[in-house]
Amino acid sequence: MKKYLVTGAAGFIGANFLKYILKKYGNDIYVIVLDKLTYAGNLGTIKEEIADPRVRFIRGDIRNAELVANIFAETDIDYVVNFAAESHVDRSITNPQLFLETNILGAQNMLDCARKAWYRGKDAEGKPVYAEGKKFLQVSTDEVYGSLTKDYDEPHPLEITDPDVRRVVSGRTDLHTYGKHFFTETTPLDPRSPYSASKTSADLFVRAYHETYGMPVNITRCSNNYGPYHFPEKLIPLIIKNILAGQKLPVYGKGDNVRDWLYVEDHAKAIDAVLERGRIGEVYNVGGFNEEKNINIVKLVISIIARIMREEPEYRRVLKTDVENINEDLITFVGDRPGHDMRYAIDPSKIARELGWYPETPFKVGIEKTVRWYLDHQDWVDEVVSGDYQKYYEQMYGNR
Repeated sequence: MKKYLVTGAAGFIGANFLKYILKKYGNDIYVIVLDKLTYAGNLGTIKEEIADPRVRFIRGDIRNAELVANIFAETDIDYVVNFAAESHVDRSITNPQLFLETNILGAQNMLDCARKAWYRGKDAEGKPVYAEGKKFLQVSTDEVYGSLTKDYDEPHPLEITDPDVRRVVSGRTDLHTYGKHFFTETTPLDPRSPYSASKTSADLFVRAYHETYGMPVNITRCSNNYGPYHFPEKLIPLIIKNILAGQKLPVYGKGDNVRDWLYVEDHAKAIDAVLERGRIGEVYNVGGFNEEKNINIVKLVISIIARIMREEPEYRRVLKTDVENINEDLITFVGDRPGHDMRYAIDPSKIARELGWYPETPFKVGIEKTVRWYLDHQDWVDEVVSGDYQKYYEQMYGNR
């Protein structure tokens, strides 16, 4: 039985990963969830999972050395998956110190506790030896690479020449790109925001613990995730929420920024693949081959919701506006945020070649699934949207 310590599993990606591995591995798994339950961590998201005898939930801070050390002392942890992080760029601009404390110092504490628990001595050459089958996986972001140029105003067909990668995307007919270059695992790190700087620093600590102490580690760097249980400060759930409420849809600048979108369950499968088969010490980029401009995403969500409301009137029960109001007139352009990266696009060839992983969900399929999930789970949305969120929303968008 594999024993996991998953931090931040009450958040968006962590919760989806927890649900995925419990479903996949059945009784051959035990998971300790460590989560501080900050604004984006919602216990209701994983209420069924924490009632499962295969799961133990601990409310706590990854910076708490005594707490984390006790977890390792009480349970022989095989895998650490560190999702716990402050993760919103806008919030990092208003409070960068919080991102330093959680994302850097928290990751370093997790690394140190794992290192001490797994250490077994030195080999004949004096190199550290660790217990068999252990691994620390740091879940990172493509934002550590900075920004790519946007070479095309309109999407160009994406030509994939690598035969291994072509096999894993067979059947996909909608592959396109807005630029000539992509993030690979060897792209220099060039963070532009306090958030991405904190994630870069954490990545470098993970690498340092591998190089200095020989710790068994991996780093995954993903593109923008979307799907169920996404906190409504991020673009897609925010747009869905505002459309249903008949509120304006704030779009930074002209909406020309490009992101590479990854369905969250595909990301969960990638993390699982890296844990099981990834080479120790390696970084794996996890991307969706789904580049799109922000403004096009907003327009697509509007059209999906409008169509559903016309064709399936039973969903109108969640509307707080008239169906006729669901149109592009809701879009309002707001002042761009400082340091807004123009384009992200991941080349996932390495993980495709080595581990056989690929993004299974085309964006148009995934976004429809996502919209329908939110329509069917308005109780969850109401639960997470608190007074604190309303204050934050006004602060971020009210005066732009």
